[in-house]
Amino acid sequence: MKTAEIEEKVIYGISVRTTNANEMNPETAKIGKTWQKFDSEVAVDYQNGERVYGVYFNYESDANGAFDVLAGCEKGNNSLDNAIIQKGKYLIFEAKAKTKDDNARIQAVIETWEKIWQYFNRVVSR
Repeated sequence: MKTAEIEEKVIYGISVRTTNANEMNPETAKIGKTWQKFDSEVAVDYQNGERVYGVYFNYESDANGAFDVLAGCEKGNNSLDNAIIQKGKYLIFEAKAKTKDDNARIQAVIETWEKIWQYFNRVVSR
């Protein structure tokens, strides 16, 4: 985890509304399918430095409420959803899969969420 001052940026991609409870059940989980759809429909030029972002936003309440997730990149077009990241100081939690297969990507996301929850559990318990 690191902190960074970020200029406003727009991330374009494919979004879905879900809850943590839905994501715990394979029958109602939506985030993985959203990433699969993004990977199959949006071309990303990784070799020239283009990166993908997972943006979680529009939180209804707390960890129990609904929220939006956008799988995206900075290159956009009118057919994609978008999320605006406002200029400001942010905590950045990065995930990098060891290989390009789906299982490695899923594991990287799980490990990153574990780091996020650990960080905020320490902050809240102070």
